[in-house]
Amino acid sequence: MADKPKVPHPQQGGLMFEIKPEVEGGTYSNVASIVHNKNEFVFDFAALLPGKDAARVQARVITNPAHAKQFLAALAENIANYERSFGEIAVPSPLPMVKGTQAVH
Repeated sequence: MADKPKVPHPQQGGLMFEIKPEVEGGTYSNVASIVHNKNEFVFDFAALLPGKDAARVQARVITNPAHAKQFLAALAENIANYERSFGEIAVPSPLPMVKGTQAVH
């Protein structure tokens, strides 16, 4: 079995991330849903394809509130860095509304 690629992540004190071959290609998402309770935040990342009226969830990430807040800060910092390098990100208005998430079996 091949060694897993390791990617250094300098913002986290040199923590190394091991990426499994089956996930290293990533998953495309152009819509997301976020729900929470007292103990968890649930992020559903989905793909909405042209001509479809439902977005199929491609990945679900469940995390604790403290990590969700750290993720928000890291995302805000990365968006600011991106916009400094490449210009402001245009966001369509009005934003599409997500009706809800359903489990598909």
